[in-house]
Amino acid sequence: MVLNSANLNRRIQVRRFVQIGTDGFGGQMGGWQDFGPLIFAQRRDVSDAERLNAAEWDNVLVTRFVIRASATGRSIQRTDRLIHEGVTFEIDGIKEVPDNRGFLEITAKSDDLP
Repeated sequence: MVLNSANLNRRIQVRRFVQIGTDGFGGQMGGWQDFGPLIFAQRRDVSDAERLNAAEWDNVLVTRFVIRASATGRSIQRTDRLIHEGVTFEIDGIKEVPDNRGFLEITAKSDDLP
């Protein structure tokens, strides 16, 4: 697969948890807020698996997003979330695309299926 800007035909939003204080029990208070601008990305669904977990069917969508390795892209953390077409994805890992330091690959999963 050849990566270039033409392949980045989707837009994703990064969300980051922002702490605004603590509750009376030492827990964090805050919420998820958009972090940075929308980012152009390539999306590739890896697996759409149904599995039996604790006697319940659990639908999980695993997706890889490829983005440019910009300053914004390099500041994404595993604790952030991605939003694409109304679906929330939790980040599993971030790595450079082999043989091309200009792109990053983000592996994410979601059980927030439409």
